Amino acid sequence: MTDETTEPDAAAGEFDDLNERLAGFSGEELDDETADAVEQAQRAMAEARARLAEVPAEVVVTNHVMGLYELAAIHLSSSPPDLEQAVLAIDAVACLVDGLGDRLGPEAPTMRDALNNIRLAFVQIKGAAAADATAQPDADPA
Repeated sequence: MTDETTEPDAAAGEFDDLNERLAGFSGEELDDETADAVEQAQRAMAEARARLAEVPAEVVVTNHVMGLYELAAIHLSSSPPDLEQAVLAIDAVACLVDGLGDRLGPEAPTMRDALNNIRLAFVQIKGAAAADATAQPDADPA
């Protein structure tokens, strides 16, 4: 193989000597059971890569957007809400949705709606948290 190789098996070749590299850490050869486990893991990774290569990138990116949306929702619904973590996840959603726009494919309008909804939820929850903080007295009068 040369550096110009673009065949799918080219990436898998980087793991061909994994057994030798792992053995170098312990100073001894891997036992048969461990070597078999490493080989099985390599096959599983190659199969996963092959399956992922068949999926359009817009589908994978959209799934990640929804995962970030869910992460934001989890932080907003915690008690008390973790606004700092929620806003990070929301900003990540915005980077993808606003940055990629219609390149997200047919789900782009749905992703824009999701972003607007989670932003609205953030503003409402932040407002409620601020109202709760001002309604509670700082100290008991004595």
